[in-house]
Amino acid sequence: MRTLKTTLIIVLALLAVPCISQEDSKSQAFWVHEDVVKPSMISEYETVCKELTDAMKTHNIQEMNSIVANLSDNRYLWVGPIENMAQLDKPLFATLAEKMGADKMGGLFDRMDKCYDIEQNYIIHLDKELSYMPGGITQTPEGQDYRKFHYFHYTPGNRAIVKKKVEDIKNLFTNKGSKLDYRVYRSGFGTRGEFYMVAIAAKDAADYANKISANNELMGEEWLKTYTDFTSTLEKYEAFEGNMRPDMAYAPGE
Repeated sequence: MRTLKTTLIIVLALLAVPCISQEDSKSQAFWVHEDVVKPSMISEYETVCKELTDAMKTHNIQEMNSIVANLSDNRYLWVGPIENMAQLDKPLFATLAEKMGADKMGGLFDRMDKCYDIEQNYIIHLDKELSYMPGGITQTPEGQDYRKFHYFHYTPGNRAIVKKKVEDIKNLFTNKGSKLDYRVYRSGFGTRGEFYMVAIAAKDAADYANKISANNELMGEEWLKTYTDFTSTLEKYEAFEGNMRPDMAYAPGE
């Protein structure tokens, strides 16, 4: 098997770890695998992924639990929590290979390999203290599959001041009683440069726009000043639209 097969196997197995399992922990590490799918191969890629999901359902694979997101720039993200790097050394997907046949499973990954030329892997950390979700942190709010991912890049020399500005933003949200939830992730091993990624969930793009508008009105001029102070410390800002893909996800018993 080529790199993708090995990596995807690792990522899917890592997703078996209960998401955000350590409630008393300040952060949770996540392994991220990205496939940058060729525009002409999106349909085939998704077909293969769904066939893989169906195979796991058919054989009732217990050790797998996967979620998938795709971004507007044709990136597909496989994301799973890890407790330590030692998890990456465990033999994986053995049960599925045994039940469906190694050749058949390998054939799925062979087809998937043809759908992209670029893949990358890295670790990010969900920062629970900097995130704002008063009702409890979850990566998959029910009925809200739309995502807006905001990437705030900064230089190592500005690390401390940027963190302070992120704390100021959460404090403002808390004091104003904002209804706009967000999760904050820090860059980790394997990422290019340092950044905070802020993920915001909504029903769709229109719902997201309405949430932002309502929040801006609630926060007033104090928000504009706080956000401007924050962005003045940054090196670069990027934003990407995306969607969670429950049709490509898998959880035992579902």
